[in-house]
Amino acid sequence: MKIVLKIVLALLISMSVYSCKETKEEKTITPTDFAFTKEGTLTLTKADGTLIKKIAIEFAEDDYERETGLMHRSSMEVLQGMLFILEEERVQNFHMKNTLIPLDLIFIDANKKVVSFAENAKPMDLSLLPSQVPAKYVLEINGGLAEEWVIEIGDAVEWNRD
Repeated sequence: MKIVLKIVLALLISMSVYSCKETKEEKTITPTDFAFTKEGTLTLTKADGTLIKKIAIEFAEDDYERETGLMHRSSMEVLQGMLFILEEERVQNFHMKNTLIPLDLIFIDANKKVVSFAENAKPMDLSLLPSQVPAKYVLEINGGLAEEWVIEIGDAVEWNRD
């Protein structure tokens, strides 16, 4: 009986030492500041065809790219953006989790017309940013540019891949 007790005690001590070691060696993940990779060009035009801007874009078109978006980026150039290609046209909800820079979200319908905005979205905010009406695409640009460029509902968007 004493031998069994000693074995059980030895096992308990070794398990507690091992579990303490695990908590002392916690690993932390440091996010990477992702570099912009130009994948295409996007043209914004007024409803009458007048050019607003041409910008370089990255595409977010699979689940991982759409979930990651512009997270962990410390900056983005003025004439850069990210175009989210969504699976279906519906009211879309975005948030700014792990997004370090303020953004304007431009919601675009299946006909490639601007239908609503979420301007100057606050970095790191988990509040939902809905499209207000159904959208198939979302263009993210630096916060404040939608107003500066006078982008309006009904303006058109076209893009091509490089």
